[in-house]
Amino acid sequence: MAPPDSGSPGAGRPAGRTDRLTLHLGVLVQPYRSRTAKAGALTTADVAEFLESKYDLMGTFYRVHQDVVMGAVARSMEGALESLLMGRRVDTWGSATQVIQSEFRRFISSRQAESVGIPNTPTYAALMGFSHRRKHPYARGPRRPSFRDTGLYMASFRSWVD
Repeated sequence: MAPPDSGSPGAGRPAGRTDRLTLHLGVLVQPYRSRTAKAGALTTADVAEFLESKYDLMGTFYRVHQDVVMGAVARSMEGALESLLMGRRVDTWGSATQVIQSEFRRFISSRQAESVGIPNTPTYAALMGFSHRRKHPYARGPRRPSFRDTGLYMASFRSWVD
């Protein structure tokens, strides 16, 4: 019988545990305010699913900014290791997730998302300046970035590692 740390597959690991780290991109689920306050109102998760299925927005962000994401993860790990060696408690991925979140918000606000080859961008709503922040959301207004209507989707974006 081999000792539990023999290196054989599955040896010494709890059931269900993997040796991989996964970077997740997603949103905090929050309801959009509605003037009619309907039951089952639209949430940020609904918007995120729609944007991913139609535009692959988060996937495109990762492909375009993969070097920034990997650099942030590497710097975060370096800082965490240094802090651990100094005897401090540390959130290993905290600084990386903050950088990723900021970069995603910049990706939308700077209109970079419109210039990286996503089909049907800029969106018609962005070109017309439609905004659900206003009393009459479909009245023409100044041009806005695609994927930023009320700002709630962008503000609720999160990244995390597990």
